Amino acid sequence: MAPKSKQKAKSGKGAKPGTNGHKRTEKSIVRDRHILYEASVQSPGEDVRFFTRLFKRRRKRPLRRLREDFCGTAVLACEFVKAHPENRAWGVDFHQPTLDWGIEHHVSKLGADAERLELLCADVMDADTPLVDAVGALNFSYWIFKERETMLRYFRRARAALVDDGVFFLDVFGGQDAMASQEEDRKISGQRGPDGQKIPTFKYTWHQAKFNVVNHDMTCHIHFKLGDGTKLRKAFSYHWRVWTLPELQDLLIEAGFTSTEVHMEGWDDDNDEADGIFRRRSFMENQLGWVGYLVALV
Repeated sequence: MAPKSKQKAKSGKGAKPGTNGHKRTEKSIVRDRHILYEASVQSPGEDVRFFTRLFKRRRKRPLRRLREDFCGTAVLACEFVKAHPENRAWGVDFHQPTLDWGIEHHVSKLGADAERLELLCADVMDADTPLVDAVGALNFSYWIFKERETMLRYFRRARAALVDDGVFFLDVFGGQDAMASQEEDRKISGQRGPDGQKIPTFKYTWHQAKFNVVNHDMTCHIHFKLGDGTKLRKAFSYHWRVWTLPELQDLLIEAGFTSTEVHMEGWDDDNDEADGIFRRRSFMENQLGWVGYLVALV
């Protein structure tokens, strides 16, 4: 099963994106890989609501300052500053062209809210930002760190960026199919892009090309097939280590966090799909595939 990162799919959060009912024409086909990625993988509004809700529950105060590591197009950081007039966000990513895309398609739409957002083209290991209430590292991007000492160093850097009662939010996937070479296709229903443009229905493919059982190295790709038959092969490629929850939780404690929590979706037996509700779990049976939040508290 493909990692869904709470994406807009039937088995994840934001389960029923609206359809536009427009005719599919050559002119309406969207070929921008970032637009297709956000439409098929990300649900920033749901992530912000989860962060805000859990932070308030654990810290008894509102979440107001967020740092988004590996922010890419910074859609999460933008969503956070829009959520409340007192919210401030910092986005960190080392790829300037992707940040520039986010500035054009997301930051430019914020108006005065953009004054409360700062984007840094920097390595997350070296980025210098003000102390924040929460750090978020989503879409499994932190799995680029394959060595234990490197991951520990990153977790310590995240800890150092937080205030004394801060919270670190990560996402994680696993399950029996997470350690196998496979492809999984999903139909992404028509919707609207960040500029209001219509995105006709298209096909998203998560391709786990290689998995090494000895060291958990994984090579995976995202492919798209558009309504006119155009194929965008390897629109995105990743070279990760598949980390397990016990490994990550041990590293977080070693990095200076006092406790960790795992939040996973329940299962709707009637509809035979995930219910989209993330609950704290101390026990959960393995599945073919699962996606969850890993939360570390200072």
